Amino acid sequence: ACKEIGATKGELLKYATSGDIAAGETRYGVNCFICHGQAGKGMASYPKLAGKEVAYLIDKLETYRAGTRIGPNSDLMIMNAEPLSDEEIANLAAYLSSL
Repeated sequence: ACKEIGATKGELLKYATSGDIAAGETRYGVNCFICHGQAGKGMASYPKLAGKEVAYLIDKLETYRAGTRIGPNSDLMIMNAEPLSDEEIANLAAYLSSL
């Protein structure tokens, strides 16, 4: 992971904590909100993401992007996470942790 911008996980975490919150919000609005709700508050079987730690969010998105199944909604998450760049993951984590 962290391959696209040549970053280590620690460097990505540092970037995400000061990442582009506005870009993360825009990216979240593309399709994440459909399941996780407006502002990441969760819906039905889709968990709340708002206010989660940056490290947690990055870990989950990278795990799904790698194609690893870790829960009942894994297939849907893998499909949506696979195309994400490291920068998009960092921005999403920055946005969601800021809520």
